[in-house]
Amino acid sequence: MKAERNDHVSKDAELGLPAGILSEADIERLGRQRPDAFRTSFAEIGFCFSLLASMFIAEYFISGFGLIAPTLATELNIPEELQIWPASAFSLVAGAVLLPFARLADVWGSYRVFVCGLFWFAIWSLICGFSQTYIMLIICRSLQGLGPAAFLPSGVMLMGSTYRPGPRKNLVFSLYGALSPIGFFAGIFSGGITTQYLSWRWYFWIGAIVLFVVAPMALLAAPSETIKTEGATMDWWGVFTIVPGLLLVVFALTDSAHTEGGWRSPQIYLTFTFGTMFLIAAFYTQGWVSKSPLLPFDLFKVKSMVPLLFSCFFSFGVFGIYLLYSSFYIQYVRGVTGLLCVAWYVPMALGGIFVATVGGFTLHLLSGKVALFVASLGYLVCAVLLATIPSGNPSYWAYIFPAMLGATLGVDVTYGVANIFITTSLPKRRQGLAGAVINSVLFLGMSFWLGVADMAEASQKSNTNGTYKAAFWLATACAIMSLVIIAVFVKIGKAKSELTVDERAEKALQENK
Repeated sequence: MKAERNDHVSKDAELGLPAGILSEADIERLGRQRPDAFRTSFAEIGFCFSLLASMFIAEYFISGFGLIAPTLATELNIPEELQIWPASAFSLVAGAVLLPFARLADVWGSYRVFVCGLFWFAIWSLICGFSQTYIMLIICRSLQGLGPAAFLPSGVMLMGSTYRPGPRKNLVFSLYGALSPIGFFAGIFSGGITTQYLSWRWYFWIGAIVLFVVAPMALLAAPSETIKTEGATMDWWGVFTIVPGLLLVVFALTDSAHTEGGWRSPQIYLTFTFGTMFLIAAFYTQGWVSKSPLLPFDLFKVKSMVPLLFSCFFSFGVFGIYLLYSSFYIQYVRGVTGLLCVAWYVPMALGGIFVATVGGFTLHLLSGKVALFVASLGYLVCAVLLATIPSGNPSYWAYIFPAMLGATLGVDVTYGVANIFITTSLPKRRQGLAGAVINSVLFLGMSFWLGVADMAEASQKSNTNGTYKAAFWLATACAIMSLVIIAVFVKIGKAKSELTVDERAEKALQENK
C-alpha cells in the first residue's frame, strides 16, 4: 500500500502538483530522470547536442581567430592600431547585448530566440568568410556577436527550466562548460589547418557549416513548448543605458593602448566619460525608473550571488588573457605554428572532457565553495607558470602543459558551478536572466581584462623579454583576487537534488495557510 502511495505521489509531482506532498525519494528520483519535456531519449540527446554545440561554436570563433589574425592583417591591410578590433568586436558586442536578448527570450520564448540566434550566427559566419576589407570584417564580427548574445542566455534558460536540481542537471551543465575548452581547441585546430593549407576564409566557412547543421537540429529537438515569462516586457530604459555604457567603457579601455596620446586623447577620455555616465544612468533606471528592469536589484539579494559574480569577473578575465596571450607566446615567441601549435593545445581539450565527466558525477557530493576554490587554484597555477616562464626554449612539459590543465580546470568548474548555482537559485521566470548574467560576466570579464592587459603590454614595449609577462602577471593578480573572494565571501553548498525555487515558495505558502 505504501509503495502504491509513493508511486501516486511521484506521478503527482511530475504533473506539477503541490511541492508539499513530495517525499525525499521523489525529489531524488526527479533529479535523476529524463525530464518530461522529452518524450524519448533521442529527443533529449538531440537537444543536448544542439545545446552543447552552441557553446562549442561560440568558443570556436573566439579562440581560432588568434591564429588567423596575422594572415588577416597582411591580406586585408589592417593598420596596427586596429588589429585588436576584429578579435575584440565579437566578445564586446556579445557581452553588451546579452541582457536585452535574455529579456527577449522572456517575451518571445527561449526556444524562438535560441533557434534564431543560431541561424543568425550561421549567416554572419558565412559572410565573414567573404570579407574584402578590414572594415567589412570588423562589421561582420560585430554582427556575429549578436548570435551568441541570443542563443547563450536562451540556451541556459532552456536548460534551467527543463532540468530540475540534481545529478542529471549537474551532468548537462558540466558538459556544457566542457565544450568551452573543446571549442577553443577546435578553433585553434581549424585556424592552424586553414592558414597553413587552405585560406583564412575557410576558418569562417567551416564554422558556418557546423552551424547550419546545429541550427536545424535545435529547431527540431529543443523543447518548443517553453512557457514565456508572464507579463514580461522589454525594458527600453535599460537597453538605452546599459548597452551604450558597456560598449563605450570597454571601447575606451581597449583602444587607449593604441591611440596616440593614450588617455590624454579626447576620443578616449570622452568615450570613457560618456560610457560611465550611461552606466550611472543605468544604475538609476534599473533601481527606480524601470517597472520591469533588465537587471533587477533583488537578484543580488540571493546569498553569495554578489561575491560569486565578482569572483567570476576576475576568473574569466584570467581565461580571456590566457586564450589570447598564450597563443601569442606560442606562435610569436616560441615560433610554433600549424599542426604543432594545435598539438600543444590538445591537453586542454582532453582535460575539459575529463573535468566535465568527473564534475557531472561529483558536484552533488562536493561543496560548490570547494569546487570553485580548486578551480581558482587552477587559474592561479596557469597564470603563474606563464608569468614566470624563462626566456629561451623552456620545457613544454614543465610550464605550458600544466598551464593548459590549470586553465581547463578553472574554466570548466567555474562555468559549471556558477550556472548551476544561479539557475537553481532563481525561479523559472528568471531563467533567462540567469543565463544572461553568467554569460555577460564571461564576455565582459574577458573584454575588460583584455583591454587592461593590452594597456599593460603597451607600457612594456621597451622590455625586450618578449614573453608577454605583463599580461600574465595581471592574470596572476586576477586569479589571486578570485581565490580570496571565494575563500572569504562565497558560501555555496552541494548541487544535490532538491525542490526548485518555485516549489519551495509554494510549499512555504501551503505551510502558512
